[in-house]
Amino acid sequence: MREIIHMLVVLSVICASSGALLVNLKQSTKDQIEQQVLTYVQGPALLSVLENHDNNPIAERVTIDGVTVFPALRDGKLVGVAVETFAPGYSGDIGVMVGFDVQKDELLGIGITTQTETPGLGTRITAPSFVAKFKSHGLESMNLTSKGGDIDGISGATYSSVGTVDAVRRAIELYQSIKPKISTQWANS
Repeated sequence: MREIIHMLVVLSVICASSGALLVNLKQSTKDQIEQQVLTYVQGPALLSVLENHDNNPIAERVTIDGVTVFPALRDGKLVGVAVETFAPGYSGDIGVMVGFDVQKDELLGIGITTQTETPGLGTRITAPSFVAKFKSHGLESMNLTSKGGDIDGISGATYSSVGTVDAVRRAIELYQSIKPKISTQWANS
């Protein structure tokens, strides 16, 4: 009986020590991981979506109502913003960075940040021919043609196409809900 109690105490100490170590490791690397995601995942998509700006949207990002907003400024004036949203695809969530023209109230474009879709089929959502369909698109009628919209889906990759469009629609809803605060945030721009 004494050996069992001793083993339980030793295992408890090992588990508690391991747990504490993992928590501290996660806390100490949190900022580095966030910076890596901004640089290598969100950054390339963001730069493809927010063109013609003279600021650093990543460095000047702000959080409005829990949404990270990346501003595009030209000559000190706000010309666009971008937000990232997610929606389920075939093999997992699809992350989409969506840029908005704040003067014209239309999409600047989209960039896929994360996806785990089927190689050669669902991954075609990252192809320039598909992504280009969203450039200069109005905020209304954002849907696939099969659902009454005007975005042609990718043949054989229905779930991936639907997931991408759903993520864009979520971004539009977010943008419209925080637009007054965006205007206030950069009112002097």
